[in-house]
Amino acid sequence: MKFALIIPDGVADEPQPSLGGKTPLQSANIPHMDEIARLGIVGRANHVPISLPSGSDVGTMSLFGYDPLKFHTGRAPLEAAAQGISLGPDDWAVRCNFVTVADNRMKSFTAGQIPNDVGKELIEALQHSACGDAHWKYFAGVSYRNLLIYRGRGEPPPFGSDTNTTPPHDITDQVIDSHLPTGTGSQLLRELMASSRETLAKVTSNSGRGENAATQTWLWGQGKAPALVPFAERFGVRGAVITAVDLLRGIGRLLGWHVIEVPGATGYLDTDYAAKGRYAIEALKRPDIDFIVVHVEATDEASHEGHADEKVKALERIDADIVRPVHEYLRSQGDYRILISPDHPTFLRTKTHSHGFVPVAMCGAGIAAAGSPTYDEAVGASSSLCFDHGCDLMPHFMK
Repeated sequence: MKFALIIPDGVADEPQPSLGGKTPLQSANIPHMDEIARLGIVGRANHVPISLPSGSDVGTMSLFGYDPLKFHTGRAPLEAAAQGISLGPDDWAVRCNFVTVADNRMKSFTAGQIPNDVGKELIEALQHSACGDAHWKYFAGVSYRNLLIYRGRGEPPPFGSDTNTTPPHDITDQVIDSHLPTGTGSQLLRELMASSRETLAKVTSNSGRGENAATQTWLWGQGKAPALVPFAERFGVRGAVITAVDLLRGIGRLLGWHVIEVPGATGYLDTDYAAKGRYAIEALKRPDIDFIVVHVEATDEASHEGHADEKVKALERIDADIVRPVHEYLRSQGDYRILISPDHPTFLRTKTHSHGFVPVAMCGAGIAAAGSPTYDEAVGASSSLCFDHGCDLMPHFMK
């Protein structure tokens, strides 16, 4: 039997005045997600424990069936795994964003979606400046998403359990002062961020971008390497993941999944939705893959930018170009199960990730139809199918 999980990242939301009092899920034309609801059941799951920050690192770990209270060590180590960067017992990974701060406010947590070639040049400049040394090594990622690795040499680590950092996408348009790192090692992180300003300003390919220029680095999501039990060992199912986001690639590799690269997958609103659908089907045809995960970041990005109409459009593209063809293929091959679930809510009102329940929909072999009319937050909230601990959803789906 084949399995599929489709993740419209951050799609759960509140009713929007601009959408006539409906949520994006209720407003969007998503007949194929609604069909899954009617054929099976809609419920709700809480993937982010209140004691942890809301984000895809925590939410997807729970969604994949791993208790983040037990396994989560930070976001950056997952992204390090995605890049094939090994972390020793004394090493730490830190997420390094290029951001644009103007008038002491977080104007852009992406530095205007900084091009890959400019980002790589900035990473090289940082490594050869006062920001990099034998302990600190910068690694270029995609666009604004990069890493800073601390290589331990047997001395006490620079960070601790009380080191607190803030994701820059959670403070769009806000004054940054109260969101700077605190706790053990915070002064060191602040100094690295401050010293990056002069280095980035000297790179003409960056400064020439005008108001979109990256003004500094933003360091956050620090952690050590987690120890995850392979997915096939837990569930007897061999998996693969399609995503444009490094942290999902990292979790996939740590779980022993194939990581399938899709040309045109950007992690943004302009991603190639149809290509993701095609590659998912090709993956399901492989004898060594039983379970495909398709992650789409676009809905989350729309919320971070506060664009309700773009969130609806992205949701409709996911439905038409991914859910429809993947579900049609599964049905043509015999027994199957398909699951739709975001990892966390991302509210348009606040432009940030949030804690709370998200709606889930599943259908297929062994899943009885429960009369769910549509796939949305209200139907999920009224359902008897509830996972207070979101990590219990995957064992339920796989049983």
